[in-house]
Amino acid sequence: MANEPLLSMHGIDKRFGLAPALVGAHLDVLPGEVMALIGQNGAGKSTMIKVLNGFVKHDAGTIQFEGKPWAAASPEVAQRAGISTIFQEINLIPFRSVVENIYLGREIRNRAGFLRWRQMTIAAKTLLDEFGIAIDVEAPLGHYSTAIQQMVAIARAVSFNARLVIMDESTSSLDDHEVQVLFATIRRLKQQGVAVIFVSHKLDELYAVCDRVTVMRDGRTVAVASMAEMNKLQLVATMLGRDLAEVRKQGATAFSASARPPGAEVLAVENLAVGRRVTNASLNVRRGEIVGLAGLLGSGRTETARAIFGADARGGGEIRLNGKPVTFTEPHDAIASGIGFCSEDRKQEGIIPGMSVRENMTLALLPALSRSGLVDEARQRKIVERFIADIGIKCSSPDQPIRELSGGNQQKVLLARWLCMNPELLIFDEPTRGIDVGAKAEIQKLIRRLADDGLGVLMISSELEEIVEGADRTFVLRDGRTVSTFDRAEASEATLMDAMAHGTAA
Repeated sequence: MANEPLLSMHGIDKRFGLAPALVGAHLDVLPGEVMALIGQNGAGKSTMIKVLNGFVKHDAGTIQFEGKPWAAASPEVAQRAGISTIFQEINLIPFRSVVENIYLGREIRNRAGFLRWRQMTIAAKTLLDEFGIAIDVEAPLGHYSTAIQQMVAIARAVSFNARLVIMDESTSSLDDHEVQVLFATIRRLKQQGVAVIFVSHKLDELYAVCDRVTVMRDGRTVAVASMAEMNKLQLVATMLGRDLAEVRKQGATAFSASARPPGAEVLAVENLAVGRRVTNASLNVRRGEIVGLAGLLGSGRTETARAIFGADARGGGEIRLNGKPVTFTEPHDAIASGIGFCSEDRKQEGIIPGMSVRENMTLALLPALSRSGLVDEARQRKIVERFIADIGIKCSSPDQPIRELSGGNQQKVLLARWLCMNPELLIFDEPTRGIDVGAKAEIQKLIRRLADDGLGVLMISSELEEIVEGADRTFVLRDGRTVSTFDRAEASEATLMDAMAHGTAA
């Protein structure tokens, strides 16, 4: 590694309205270095990245890239200059083919201006082969899983001959094998002298692939160290700004066992079939309990949840709500019956970025708030202000655009959207995906509190620790079938992994 930084950002300030997002922040990255950039949601990581790639303009401070003053007018300009950013939320075009997405904006053409489809198709296949992805590159991107779409986004960014690649929570939707493929790519980039800024809330990943770490808190850079100099507890304590002993005492998750026995059954699913992914899924949820739904990527967890919510067509089986058979042909039916659904993809299926916190929170409630097409704004604001206070949503005002909030606070707004509907059952698909340890603990406490108040909760999570610590009962899916059921006392990471790998009759 060279001694002179490839990137140097110093004294960076940025405000959104009256709220400071960055205060004198700094970040230095050496050529061929993998720099971890971590902090709680709202710490300033995303804003720092957006300043670097030209998405937002900073108010003060200096930036140098490759030894020269740097100010990108847009992410496209930054990409052409050698800075590629891969965001957690996939920003490709799902109805276009994989090859079209990879070459979007830089299509290969002949002298007459016609596209060279064959050349681009072969090149796309070759590129994806390096990532261990064997797919039909001429099929629409949207036909593939979120994980495959994420890997395509990564491959596209790497293909720009970048000098600096920024990976913002790029592993959040990848399985273990895909994460290892990504890490191999990062190591290859490092050998080629390409630097990587790696943003992740999964601490094990930082130690597996990063050289140094920059920690941010409240818009400031509070620590820079080699990974070998800071253990996991020190990192967490630094991020939270708490005493190390306090963090050690708090433990890994904020979940706790329910103090009350569960109530009556609110949901029962028997022999559910959904497309080709789900062939025989069965589970049930009682009032006052958190039921975990575990399984490997592709096991049918999300498809099962979407079918319960009416978002995907059911091909067979039975769903009962409060003991009565139901058939939901669309989410509206499920919502009217008291079911809420927090999707794993906040950007595509949750928030409406251009709308305010107030508008996003009351979106499902608008019919009840309206009369003759007019919204009762006084009542709407009263409800919004109550949930902002109850759930602890950090925003400058109810009218702040939701896109300016951290991931954890966006998730809280989505949770409030359903709570103001007084649901009987809440489905969470990856509720803490891409959320820092502090906000993660808050979300976990909220879920436990909701269950203790009598709500039925169905929770999907790829983090086995979250399932083991949080679920009162756990159903395991394998190849679209329910293969095992565990009570809290029976569930452990080892037993869940064994069921996911081998499967036993439930």
